[in-house]
Amino acid sequence: MTNELTANWVPKAGLQLRLAGIHFDAVRVCGVRGEAVLHHLAELTDGRPGPVVRETSGRRWTYFLLAPGESAEHDWPPGARRFGRPGRDEYIGVPAPDGNTYPLGWGRGAPEAGEFVDAELLHGVLMAQLCPIPE
Repeated sequence: MTNELTANWVPKAGLQLRLAGIHFDAVRVCGVRGEAVLHHLAELTDGRPGPVVRETSGRRWTYFLLAPGESAEHDWPPGARRFGRPGRDEYIGVPAPDGNTYPLGWGRGAPEAGEFVDAELLHGVLMAQLCPIPE
């Protein structure tokens, strides 16, 4: 539900494209891997992992939205793609908090102003899931 606390870059209805690196950076993970990362982040954050956009068709991408500039602070593992590099026009679809936003939706609800996924925590979860240490 839209309210005065919802981030101003979240549309009131439908979907809108937002330029990564301006309002947020993003890290994208495909399919069940993205769902698993979201599940683990939610467990580690008492159900509030930050803004996560999920695609419910096609490749079923999951986009983890970080504060602008934070994606550059980490080397992301293979299987995770960073959006928000300076000089690149990379757009992310952003759904409204509710209503018809198919094929996009929020993983755990639309973000409040200033709310983002913790980049350090996301990096740790991705490294653990995508780059396991051989026994």
